[in-house]
Amino acid sequence: MNILITGANGQLGSEMRALAAGHPAHAYHFTDAAELDICDKEGVAAYVADHAIDVIVNCVAYTAVDRAEDDVALCDRLNRLAPGYLAEAAQARGAALVHISTDYVFDGTAHTPYAEDAPTCPASVYGRTKLAGEQEAMARCARTMIIRTAWLYSEYGNNFVKTMLRLGREREELGVVFDQIGTPTYAADLARAIYAAIEQGIRPGTYHFSNEGVCSWYDFAVAIHRLAGIRTCRVSPLHTAEYPSRAPRPHYSVLDKTKLKQTYGIRIPHWEESLEQCLRNMPDV
Repeated sequence: MNILITGANGQLGSEMRALAAGHPAHAYHFTDAAELDICDKEGVAAYVADHAIDVIVNCVAYTAVDRAEDDVALCDRLNRLAPGYLAEAAQARGAALVHISTDYVFDGTAHTPYAEDAPTCPASVYGRTKLAGEQEAMARCARTMIIRTAWLYSEYGNNFVKTMLRLGREREELGVVFDQIGTPTYAADLARAIYAAIEQGIRPGTYHFSNEGVCSWYDFAVAIHRLAGIRTCRVSPLHTAEYPSRAPRPHYSVLDKTKLKQTYGIRIPHWEESLEQCLRNMPDV
């Protein structure tokens, strides 16, 4: 198959590239903004047709959650319009689209893990545009697979893990919110799940993926420092109200992954197991 991965220089795209060698039967087209502007409807259609693409994996998103509250137009183009353009191009080719979405489509007021059919109620511009992107993709391509994920991190790019490592080395004390609950997702694990879906056949619908287990951002930060051997920085728990942000965050965004695990028969590691693996892959840890 000819597989197009957009956003190939981001966290997930970089992991998709790193794992591609393990799936040598396919031809890959790794693109970022310099190679393909996914906000250019005609350009997307031409690229997909010219390269006879069979599967599109869309790893592009506007993820600056606070900045999105003011940068609404660009956020909407990347998170809503672009998935629609990719979906239209895929439909014209009879191709499949794997589109990555987010836990922010929920308002975070639940107390048990969110299943795929739970009512959506995004509370931020980011969440609303991501939900709209899901809807655009599903409406325009019959072979669309939505994968919602949360708290993504990896060896690549900027993320919470790297920020905690840097601050842990720079500071003697650090405050992190303890009343926002979810599950970290190692991008390499998500990439492996996407490859499993490609190899077994894309089955349209909405799925959830994060690592196993549950924690707060505070718990996550403490684990990062412990596993990285950082002993000189004390991490203290903060209420969300003590750390105000432009956009509201879900207080509870644990995702139920039963559907994806049963559909593709995959084992998902516990978040701490994957965090340890990620840290081992970082040259400065």
